[in-house]
Amino acid sequence: MQLKNKITEDMKTAMRAKETARLGTVRLLLAAIKQKEVDERVVLTDADILAIIDKMMKQRRESIAQFEKAGRNDLADLEKAEIVVLSAYLPQQLSEVEVAQAISAAIAETGASGAKDMGKVMALLKPRLAGRTDIGKVSGLVKSKLQG
Repeated sequence: MQLKNKITEDMKTAMRAKETARLGTVRLLLAAIKQKEVDERVVLTDADILAIIDKMMKQRRESIAQFEKAGRNDLADLEKAEIVVLSAYLPQQLSEVEVAQAISAAIAETGASGAKDMGKVMALLKPRLAGRTDIGKVSGLVKSKLQG
């Protein structure tokens, strides 16, 4: 619950400082959190909030690619600014070595022996690595390690 409180405080700070761009992004994040809480009738944990932030960042990255492809650098720049604001709430990113160690540990824990066991390994890794690395890249690394 600490992360939600920090986000709420950041919204108040942005309002006082009249930082409209930052305020808009923080409000979007709080709205997404509130929506999930209302839809599922639960109080979100920090891990749940990190998953929402991760999803929002992925959406922004996809939008940036589309905007740049269409030559709309002005809109791409807005999305990049939102990513900067959102990334401030994520924990420190893991290095490639740390990710590789986590993958090896998960494979050993699950006893995975081939590509058919990829689901087990990913189910173990997702909550451990959420918000700390790109899960899409991890998936590719796990697949290559299980096949090799």
